Amino acid sequence: MPYLYRAAGPQKLPVPKDARTTHSSGQSFEQLRQECVQKGILFEDPDFPANSSSLFYSERPQIPFVWKRPGEIVENPEFILGGATRTDICQGELGDCWLLAAIASLTLNEKALARVVPQDQSFGPGYAGIFHFQFWQHSEWLDVVIDDRLPTFRDRLIFLHSADHREFWSALLEKAYAKLSGSYEALKGGSAIEAMEDFTGGVAETFTTKEAPENFYEILEKALKRGSLVGCSIDIRNATESEARTPFGLIKGHAYSVTGIDQVNFQGQKMELIRVRNPWGQVEWNGSWSDSSPEWLSVGPTEQKRLCHTTLDDGEFWQSPSKDEHLNKDFFKYHASQARSKTFINLREVSDRFQLPPGEYILIPSTFEPHQEADFCLRIFTEKKIITQDMDGDVNIDLHEPPKPTPAGQETEEELQFRALFERVAGEDMEVTAEKLEYVLNAVLEKKKDIKFKKLSLISCKNIISLMDANGNGKLEFREFKVFWDQLKKWTNLFLQFDADKSGTMSSYELRNALKAAGFQLSRHLLQLIVLRYADAELQLGFDDFLNCLVRLENASRVFQALSTKNTECVHLNINEFISLTMNI
Repeated sequence: MPYLYRAAGPQKLPVPKDARTTHSSGQSFEQLRQECVQKGILFEDPDFPANSSSLFYSERPQIPFVWKRPGEIVENPEFILGGATRTDICQGELGDCWLLAAIASLTLNEKALARVVPQDQSFGPGYAGIFHFQFWQHSEWLDVVIDDRLPTFRDRLIFLHSADHREFWSALLEKAYAKLSGSYEALKGGSAIEAMEDFTGGVAETFTTKEAPENFYEILEKALKRGSLVGCSIDIRNATESEARTPFGLIKGHAYSVTGIDQVNFQGQKMELIRVRNPWGQVEWNGSWSDSSPEWLSVGPTEQKRLCHTTLDDGEFWQSPSKDEHLNKDFFKYHASQARSKTFINLREVSDRFQLPPGEYILIPSTFEPHQEADFCLRIFTEKKIITQDMDGDVNIDLHEPPKPTPAGQETEEELQFRALFERVAGEDMEVTAEKLEYVLNAVLEKKKDIKFKKLSLISCKNIISLMDANGNGKLEFREFKVFWDQLKKWTNLFLQFDADKSGTMSSYELRNALKAAGFQLSRHLLQLIVLRYADAELQLGFDDFLNCLVRLENASRVFQALSTKNTECVHLNINEFISLTMNI
């Protein structure tokens, strides 16, 4: 990914009294505050007055700004409410995402935050309309004093604000930094790495991820553990790319905070994840490991809680530092085509000439009639060198081991009830044949009104027994039947979850997501084979087709895992083994 990760590690923070007073009166924050308390007035800062000169230096305000103190905006304002956190930083009508990304990172380091945002101030006793903040510049700490008059429109803050409108520390910090810079307009456009230096006095480093060292993940992990501030952005080649949205919801030329780094067990291996936050407080990554992506279905609730995974559109999201992504249909809803062939016509060959600015583009061939399969040859000639790659993903299978049986005498009430059900179905021999399984499944599935279902065949039930039959007698004993029944409930829930239009059937697009959630990440070619094998003429799958598909996929995958040697993706079979394998699947 074309990310730039930036880190600044704090030096040993000096005590607050070491900060140099910067107010034109020569008085310190405490002297100014005490003077206002004694006079019974609220502080008004002559160095940064509440007028247009503090807002802009090259333009006139587009709307009528009204400067108001927090107590005039809300009842019972708070300086910090429930602790200073990254959710307190929501961008307003000012292009200072770089500063906000640095502030969000600052909240993750309590010592550095307490230095920049001194804790000796509030709207409680001793309030005098005056606040102060400290920044490192030119090898010294500066104490910047401000009054608490903030630019508003219709009683709402125009610029940086907290998600809770009663909290004002972040808005006042932005004002203090604007004063240090000369005006609010001076904050338009900047570098998060410079703000991080101003908040820590630390030494900064920049990495281009395409050229990052092999231990880049370890570097980031160590930096975050040591309290360094870390941010990232996608570099742009020219001004036209600024704030352009990528296919997966990221904003080019936009500063993000890196708020966490962790690993999760996924498909039998450790997956490295990075947590990133958009200072807008919304607009998130929508690819793999995004808030609602199917990868999270393979992660248990305990692990999700540990990683603080939510589906809120709060601007924060997890993502993997590696990956090619398959485009989902939402991409085509929100991204208009940049160029296309002039006439959509049924020709063997179509060619055209386009002039496009430098960037990343996706080429999408199309058949003339819908739902047709065809091979194609795509040839591209460009004046400048380009890099192309197929968007198709790798095949990856994640199958969980069946749970171990509960020892006799320790079964729950639910397990005892299930055992009684099994005894009624199995009969005296306590085993379920394909014929009995066919009867039970059809009786159960016919009662479900929210899925379309054709009668399961005896062959389908024999396939199910082939998958679950551990001892090879062609029947299901109690434990095998229970494992299948739990799996059936999981597959039924997946079908209902990914049948997005609630049609009772599954489209080829819905099937891709459902299979991925079930642990089968397949290539485009394999998905096409599955659709051709199991879908009807309108490329829809009923639940019985979906069930047959999953049974065969899991059966084939488990056989492959059993036959493959360690750390390889190949198996070697003679003709006898091959025919035995295909007959069983």
